[in-house]
Amino acid sequence: MKSVYEQIAASPLVPYIRQADFAVRYPYKYGERRLLDYLLIYVQEGNFHLYVEGKEYRLRDGDFCLVQPGDLHWFEGTTNTITPFAHLDLFYNPRRSESFPTRPGQVALDEYAHLLQPKLNDFNDVDVPVQFYPADSAHFRDAFLKAIALWMEQTPMGQLEAQQLATEAVLMLLRSYGKGGTASAGTGQLNWVTSYCSLRLSERLTVEQLARQAKLSPSRFTALFRQTFGQSPYQYVLRMRVQHARDLLAGSTMTLPQISELCGFTDIHHFSKAFKKSTGITPGSYRREHEGASK
Repeated sequence: MKSVYEQIAASPLVPYIRQADFAVRYPYKYGERRLLDYLLIYVQEGNFHLYVEGKEYRLRDGDFCLVQPGDLHWFEGTTNTITPFAHLDLFYNPRRSESFPTRPGQVALDEYAHLLQPKLNDFNDVDVPVQFYPADSAHFRDAFLKAIALWMEQTPMGQLEAQQLATEAVLMLLRSYGKGGTASAGTGQLNWVTSYCSLRLSERLTVEQLARQAKLSPSRFTALFRQTFGQSPYQYVLRMRVQHARDLLAGSTMTLPQISELCGFTDIHHFSKAFKKSTGITPGSYRREHEGASK
């Protein structure tokens, strides 16, 4: 099996946005199909369920997903959603102007085989998951949203800059999920952890869950985590919970039980004990000190 870099040498990596938009929808379902190109989606608001080759992915605010060419998929928005998206080619095809986003129900692509894009995950040195976590999610998100906005302008300069930003986004993906990048080996593999956990602090986060996201065994994940962050996953997430609680105590009028629940503590007693151990004072004392300092 050839590498993606050999493929790039044979067919240049020249991202080409075919269609892009900021999709604003009420709850809906979109039927089964297979794509000739790639579909990149950002969930800006709402809950979005994607099914790819029989596997379900539950996405929500801040999540990214990528459907690769030829994969059987369908999706639905279970709430009102805003899902910016782009259909794009990654590899140059001289007949790309003939290609198109397929319609629901279009699952047989034999007659369009000459337009079907190479699939990244068919290469032996790339493995991009359907639901992915860019190493720098804020940068990736901003580049992607700007690319969509520029593409929609339909001006020559806007089109040129949109394709440039698409190239930047694809490079970030390859750096994160290619063997020559950062997420397949070494400490960069866990660059997604902070943004992933910060969006889910109110939930129960386990080592097993995080290890699955990293495609590692729990023991290997824990060892790599300590190497990367200098502490255990439990300690790291606890520190994030306490920091979020400090922000809410100082900047909101939420009650202590509300803050405890929002920050993912099991109960108010766990919250108070963990907060005092970390800061040296109770949550109530921290709030009073902040109120006094701000007057």
